Amino acid sequence: MSQNIPLAARMRATTLEQFVGQKDIVGKGKLLYRAIKADRLSSMIFYGPPGTGKTTLAKIIANETKYPFKQLNAVTAGVKDIREVTAESQNYFLNPKGKTILFFDEIHRLNKSQQDVLLPYVENGDIILIGATTENPYFEVNKALLSRTTLFKFEPLDDGDIKELICRALKDREKGLGNYSVNISEDAINHIVMMSDGDARIALNAIEIAVLTTDKDHEGNITIDLDVAQECIQQKALKYDKDGDNHYDVASAFIKSMRNYMEPDAVLHWLARLIESGESPEFIARRIIIAAAEDVGLANPAALQVAVAAAQAVHIIGWPESRIILAEAALMVACSPKSNSAYMGIEKALKDVRTKKIGQVPTNLRDAHYKGAAEMGHGIGYKYSHDYPSGRAVQQYMPDELEGARYYYPKNSGIEANIKKRLDEILGDKA
Repeated sequence: MSQNIPLAARMRATTLEQFVGQKDIVGKGKLLYRAIKADRLSSMIFYGPPGTGKTTLAKIIANETKYPFKQLNAVTAGVKDIREVTAESQNYFLNPKGKTILFFDEIHRLNKSQQDVLLPYVENGDIILIGATTENPYFEVNKALLSRTTLFKFEPLDDGDIKELICRALKDREKGLGNYSVNISEDAINHIVMMSDGDARIALNAIEIAVLTTDKDHEGNITIDLDVAQECIQQKALKYDKDGDNHYDVASAFIKSMRNYMEPDAVLHWLARLIESGESPEFIARRIIIAAAEDVGLANPAALQVAVAAAQAVHIIGWPESRIILAEAALMVACSPKSNSAYMGIEKALKDVRTKKIGQVPTNLRDAHYKGAAEMGHGIGYKYSHDYPSGRAVQQYMPDELEGARYYYPKNSGIEANIKKRLDEILGDKA
């Protein structure tokens, strides 16, 4: 195999026995393993992060199946290319078996018309579709097409898998780097494993760069220590896409960590992930504001003030200093006592407004200032709250139809505990 081809491509497994990782999918006895070995495949979609074996497994299927195998890339293929494959599949002389395996890399990039062309052939079995994607297929793939495929989710490779691939590449004389005399330290391997973050392609690229760019000693040996490894893979590639699953997952973890009382370390971790992945400071600030209002609420009203101030500050400051501002606001929310009573209260009130008979504004609360209002009795009988002790005038404030309804139930948490105490004293048995 040409040494001009990247190591990661040269070292692709060609059989199921050589395939590393994804044991829950293609381990011996698993559904896909049995289907490949029995040559009883149905259409499927491989979904997962880069460097986890999606394309490799598709090529293994090509090697082990008895059906013709065609590969297209969604970036370059058009409707014409798809029709040519389907026409060949239905040609008895070219394809006596009447089926073709069509591997579509980056299937999420197919537009609606391209997916619609595929649909009838997948449905009647002329095409066994294998799609590979890093994007959530539930968002990107036609529902009709998705319902006719089996989804297999690929996970990042674990440390042991990456180490196995590195050692295999260093020993393989035909496709790998086995013709070089390489001495690599355990620290160097561990660094490459850690920085690759489950992506085999990144790890193998780093090893290849390290071997090819390191001078041999007088005995012809290449020594790769931690310093060399750090030079060859300097920055960890976070698995993050602002428009994909990971964007929502990391943001969700950040919000849920702030919601929990006193979880500051997790909050800072997820905040760091958002920052390092290139998320905008405004997006992060909006999440903190929402958490301050929804999850802290009146238990510590100052949290919302700090969150809003942080949003204004990062708009002025930008990176990198905004990391400090966002950390302060997120920690304020994380370390504040929690209450979602304001959130729950408005949700209950909205539900009643949307689903119940809500009546009219009580006459005593109506505006008495516009022309004709006094003649209609608007505002008559209204008691001015400041004329009464503690600013509380007892009168009707709710519509007749909702008289006695309660929406706000303060929690015995932080500052809101004082509100709860006073409300309980006023309402008595109604509290």
